Amino acid sequence: MRSCCQLNSCHLLLHSALLAFCLAPGLAQSQPGAVTLTPEVVESGSPILIRVDAPAAAVLEGDWLGRKLLFLRGRDGDAWYALAGVDVEAPTGPSTLRIVGHDGSDIVDLSRTVQIYPAHYHTSSLSVAPKFVEPGPDALQQIEAEKKLKDSIFATSSLEPLWEGNFRRPVSSVPTDSFGVRRIFNGKLASIHKGMDFRAATGTPVRAGNSGVVVLARPLYYEGNCAIIDHGLGLFTLSMHLSRIDVKEGQHVAAGDRIGLSGATGRVTGPHLHWAVRWQGAYLDPAKLLGLDLSKVH
Repeated sequence: MRSCCQLNSCHLLLHSALLAFCLAPGLAQSQPGAVTLTPEVVESGSPILIRVDAPAAAVLEGDWLGRKLLFLRGRDGDAWYALAGVDVEAPTGPSTLRIVGHDGSDIVDLSRTVQIYPAHYHTSSLSVAPKFVEPGPDALQQIEAEKKLKDSIFATSSLEPLWEGNFRRPVSSVPTDSFGVRRIFNGKLASIHKGMDFRAATGTPVRAGNSGVVVLARPLYYEGNCAIIDHGLGLFTLSMHLSRIDVKEGQHVAAGDRIGLSGATGRVTGPHLHWAVRWQGAYLDPAKLLGLDLSKVH
């Protein structure tokens, strides 16, 4: 048990450190100097790395856009980090990023307003098999059952981070600028493309973008052969349209482990890999996640 002197020391350390950051001159926003966002310009679909310069004694909590923020002490020992994001369909305009630091007896509000800008996505038209535009009764039952399955899977995530360091491409193939594209299938069905497509011939090895646990590995109606990895703290990656699945549900994988082979199963126009990133229900741009430097986080 800590002595009164130790508790008072921790209290003074937290209060003085956070106060110093809040009073830092020449920086904008409501509580300047303490909170940094990467990237600085936030667009719909962006994954965001939040850094809070606060002492190790601090206890941080927060939320943004209705999603809880979970902070990790960085490897450098100088700051706390939270990996967050803005859904591709999130409304643009001002939003409130709420962050509170405390030690049980003192509270410092580090909240700030974050402007969300629109990302400029284009529209494309595709032709697919008619059953993927107007599914029959049996297919609709299958689709509904699969929706419930995916909802139950996404409702539970490891309370600890399972990923470590930067995320890597799942294939060595060239990605396309396809995230966020408004797609029209057979001139009738419009949808938003919530992943990144990689040009990958059938049989191309598909690898885990980071470490985690496989929570789904089975064929689905639209996704085809699909593998979903839980990376912890509500972060998932999804690999779709595989010709073969090489992992099992419940299996732990490391970054770079092969999870299957690319293919053309499900709703596709040809062989490729659809790779998606989901955080607490928000679909994020995989290209931007790959560009984030997470080496100091965990």
